[in-house]
Amino acid sequence: MANRTDPSAKSIRGTNSQNLVEKIVRSNIYQNTYWKEQCFGLTAETLVDKAMELDHIGGTFGGNRKPTPFMCLVMKMLQIQPEKEIVIEFIKNDDYKYVRILGAFYLRLTGTDTDVYQYLEPLYNDYRKLRRKLADGNYALTHVDEVIDELLTKDYSCDIAMPRIKKRWTLEATGSLELRKSALEEDFEEEEEKEENDQLDGMDDETHDRDYYRGRSPVRERDRDRRRDSHRYRDHDYDRDYDRDRDYDRERGHGRERDRNRDRDRDRDRYRLRDEKDLGRDRGRDRRERDRGRRRSYSRSRSRSRDREGGDNRKRHGRSSMSPRRRDGHDEHGTREESKKKKEKKEKKTDGTDHPDPEIAEANRLRASLGLKPLKM
Repeated sequence: MANRTDPSAKSIRGTNSQNLVEKIVRSNIYQNTYWKEQCFGLTAETLVDKAMELDHIGGTFGGNRKPTPFMCLVMKMLQIQPEKEIVIEFIKNDDYKYVRILGAFYLRLTGTDTDVYQYLEPLYNDYRKLRRKLADGNYALTHVDEVIDELLTKDYSCDIAMPRIKKRWTLEATGSLELRKSALEEDFEEEEEKEENDQLDGMDDETHDRDYYRGRSPVRERDRDRRRDSHRYRDHDYDRDYDRDRDYDRERGHGRERDRNRDRDRDRDRYRLRDEKDLGRDRGRDRRERDRGRRRSYSRSRSRSRDREGGDNRKRHGRSSMSPRRRDGHDEHGTREESKKKKEKKEKKTDGTDHPDPEIAEANRLRASLGLKPLKM
């Protein structure tokens, strides 16, 4: 029964006033020792004494999300719902800053949009320091105006979701809220008046000086003529210098163009010499490869001719070792075959088709078919 809302309390924003606090935070408050011991049986009159004992503000802290005494008193105010005049007296209390913050927090949760802006905005001028308990249990320094700005602009404060309110400019457009007046507006107006007076005094001095110097005197006319002549000579000197600079720029432009053409010709000659050197290097490489192929074909032809001569010597030695009878029987036939072979060999030698290099032999065959002389290699 200690956690029930007062039966005479009104519903706020269409629901029970205690439901403005999230269920998890609300259950932690109900289980807290401060709530059970210090907040039991409090009324609107006795709650002021507990509020005067506060020394810090905050939501929940620690691993088990333990609520602060500030949150327990906010929950108690939502439970008993004190009258609006009592809440306004909390806000207007200048002696106890934590009592003022408690009343402002409760009004932000339960008040209308117009009341929130009307009673909380004057607290922007309160710059007193406050202690705030963070979620890790440590304390941080803040100020009253910072807490009020958080209540008016942020969605969450002290682990409680703030109800949505209309923007100030919307209420001003509908006429339900007057324009905001700054506490420093009078000082600004005084400074603006001083600045306007200074500007008017400066303008009066300028008009007086202008009227004084507007009269004609021989000395001022002579000075004016001298200044006019000096300007004329200065313009003549400027034109002369301009013509000299233009001629110099033109000559320098021609010289730069000449240098550019010279560099271009030098680059062209350098590239041509490099191309000729590369071409000569390629020709020398081709000539060396051709000479290497000729030497290889010549050595191959010499080895083949040496092998052929060795075979002829063996045949000749075999014929000489034949018996006299057999040699006499075969003399005529052998001489005819030898003459035929010599003739064919001579024809082949003259034809060039028996060259040891197959490429040269193929070329000689082609030249023989065309009726040309064989290559002499």
